[in-house]
Amino acid sequence: MLLDPASKYKPFPVIALADRTWPNKQLTHPPRWLSTDLRDGNQALAEPMSVERKLKFWELLLSCGFKEIEVAFPAASDTDFQFVRQLIEEQRIPEDVTIQVITQARADLIERTFLALTGVKRATIHLYNATAPLFRRLVFQQSKQQIIALAVAGSEQIRRHCEVNPDTHWTYQYSPETFCFTEPDFALEICEAVAKVWQPSPERPMIINLPSTVEVNTPNVYADQIEHFCRHFIYRESVCISVHPHNDQGCGVASAELALLAGAERVEGCLFGNGERTGNLCLVTLAMNLYSQGISPQLNFSEMTDIVEQVEEYNQIPVHPRHPYAGKLAFTAFSGSHQDAIKKGFTAREQATTPVWEIPYLLIDPNDIGCNYEAVIRVNSQSGKSGTAWMLEQNHGLRLPRALQQAFSRQVQMITDHSGREMTLAQVWQLFRQLYGPHEQASHQLLDYRTESLKDKRIMFHAQVKTPQRTLLLTGEGNGLLSAAANALASYVGESLTIEDYHEHTLGRKNESRSAAYILRASQGKESYWGVSVDSDIARASIQALLNTLPSVKINGNND
Repeated sequence: MLLDPASKYKPFPVIALADRTWPNKQLTHPPRWLSTDLRDGNQALAEPMSVERKLKFWELLLSCGFKEIEVAFPAASDTDFQFVRQLIEEQRIPEDVTIQVITQARADLIERTFLALTGVKRATIHLYNATAPLFRRLVFQQSKQQIIALAVAGSEQIRRHCEVNPDTHWTYQYSPETFCFTEPDFALEICEAVAKVWQPSPERPMIINLPSTVEVNTPNVYADQIEHFCRHFIYRESVCISVHPHNDQGCGVASAELALLAGAERVEGCLFGNGERTGNLCLVTLAMNLYSQGISPQLNFSEMTDIVEQVEEYNQIPVHPRHPYAGKLAFTAFSGSHQDAIKKGFTAREQATTPVWEIPYLLIDPNDIGCNYEAVIRVNSQSGKSGTAWMLEQNHGLRLPRALQQAFSRQVQMITDHSGREMTLAQVWQLFRQLYGPHEQASHQLLDYRTESLKDKRIMFHAQVKTPQRTLLLTGEGNGLLSAAANALASYVGESLTIEDYHEHTLGRKNESRSAAYILRASQGKESYWGVSVDSDIARASIQALLNTLPSVKINGNND
């Protein structure tokens, strides 16, 4: 990289719009959507899609709710031409869906484009030519007037074809390609010349599409360009203003959102931002941003994981794991502080009286797009007590006492620090059972017990306990069930036992729900051990939890 990039690169000029209004506006409704996955996204693939793959993608776009889909550049290849013919001849286009096709401003390409559309009921013809000074000078070596003449001639040819095919409902779209670095006055001049040919009206709809073909400035400048165009375009009330943002500077979504504030009504892009170079605007991100603000995007992404898998198959391009909303890690927290905040948010939501979503770090409810909560919190060496506690609560219903959360997280962290890897839910659960014993194969398993009342409100406890070696008959006396059980167990271990902490809760809200018991037991040697048990009888759960404090399995020298 150069120490002085200004010697090689010059900033693109901003537009003088001191009284801009878009910063004071707010998005309140979705735009018209156009997917260009089957054309623009397809052209950006190292191996363009076959007709079979395009047909599958077409069905996916319909299921997502798209009503305008750019399907092909029919004159570019036989595959694209045949795809358009198949959609029409096999009557695959729903009545409320308009297909769009694109062509350059060349007579032979326009002729073949209309040949591909023979018999279509609704279609948008999209004509484009580059208008920026760089392209006029280096690529075409043509003057402004020559560039205008090219666009006008193409528009006239398209109008003639439309007029001789009145059974089709035609829409005309013109794009001054490279709009974002075309002189504002020239962009207006060429678009007005084209519109004059078409004479837009409700009966003769027209779209002016203003692309940021290559991002060359910040999104606010693009918004200024859109507002300036909308103010001064003499046919503004008769046309739909569309935008086609690219992502060269990583601002495609921001550019689209600000352009909508500035007056645009329609947005073109691809699912997950596929397209040339760094891609197009990501339609999923823009739509879900609106959704997160309480605005229905009128698109359906309720099965996001399935949509991602299909698009990855058709495009042969993976979706980044941290892609907004759609990535596998989009909702995942590894950080201990993040996990703690999320866990507290879900706890508060259980008692909330309003449906309004308020969970720290989670912009939307993952359930809304078909993602379960298992992926929200995952455990590695950066995780704290809340991460493991969340996993056990969400998947097994266990609400660990705070001290047990801390004890268990230390064990998890020792393992993840040593391995340098994440622990899966199954591994976390296996370790928890190994340490604290809430399972049927406990080393000391309660077979049966009974109690009898003594004078002074004391209790005599009798139990049969199965160990790996034999069956024990235990007897003890105490002022309650657990103290009597602890005294009975003391005779077995040969030292007095103290119950330092006890918690219990049900695992559901029905009468037949099971209960969980948590016991922290200390011995004379001052070591403390946790035991956990789940049973339909809370008394049995408590006794088994006490038995599970016996250190039959130790991790790194202790069981706390």
